[in-house]
Amino acid sequence: MFGKSSNPVLKEKVFSKEASLNSSMAMTVNGTIEKTGILLLVLIIAASYTWGVFFNSGDMENAMGSVGGWLIGGALGGFAVAIATTFMKKYAGFLAPIYAVLEGLFLGAISAVFESMYPGIVMNAVLGTFATFLVMLFAYRTGLIKVTEKFRAVIFVATGAIAVMYLLSWILGMFGIGMSFLHDSSMLSIGISIVVIIIAALNLLLDFDFIERGSAMGAPKYMEWYSAFGLLVTLVWLYIEFLRLLAKLQGRD
Repeated sequence: MFGKSSNPVLKEKVFSKEASLNSSMAMTVNGTIEKTGILLLVLIIAASYTWGVFFNSGDMENAMGSVGGWLIGGALGGFAVAIATTFMKKYAGFLAPIYAVLEGLFLGAISAVFESMYPGIVMNAVLGTFATFLVMLFAYRTGLIKVTEKFRAVIFVATGAIAVMYLLSWILGMFGIGMSFLHDSSMLSIGISIVVIIIAALNLLLDFDFIERGSAMGAPKYMEWYSAFGLLVTLVWLYIEFLRLLAKLQGRD
């Protein structure tokens, strides 16, 4: 039986339910890795477009206007497709690439904005994200960090708390009430960002474990796309948190 994954799109009931449908072709770990690579490539291509639109606008002071629509549309569209993918797993092979495109448009735009303010920040955030991914993969494969029931429960609660905190910040922001300790360059804000990055990184361990178990249970082939989508969600979250942390650090200079 699966333990809990704190990634909302990779819950423990997903594979057990889909495996019971019995497909002639079962998902594999390698197949999921390949699908993840495809989605990352699609995301990078889409991100390159809005990145180029921003820096080719010719007027850096008003460049945000050139990508503002892509940024908002990509973020909202990506969220909507993510929800749809969660409920329509059989169509993940179609929906996951769409999510990658929309999220790529959003990330390309927001990354360009950050880069214009803090040159070099994007490359550092990308390196931080993939270095963290590799470290977590090594920790999981070698058993350096064991994914136990207690471990899953702690990360599940921590991730939920972060989601509630961000949701509360967004709701209060609509009423003009700011939570500056989440966004300024204070040591408290930096500390919070570091904790969030650690939680996001630990979510990767749960995702790896969940995917491996799904393969062992013989889930249908299309679950490779769904699992790759789940990993992409975590990686996007991790990258955004690295951007936020690095911006806060540079904001103290």
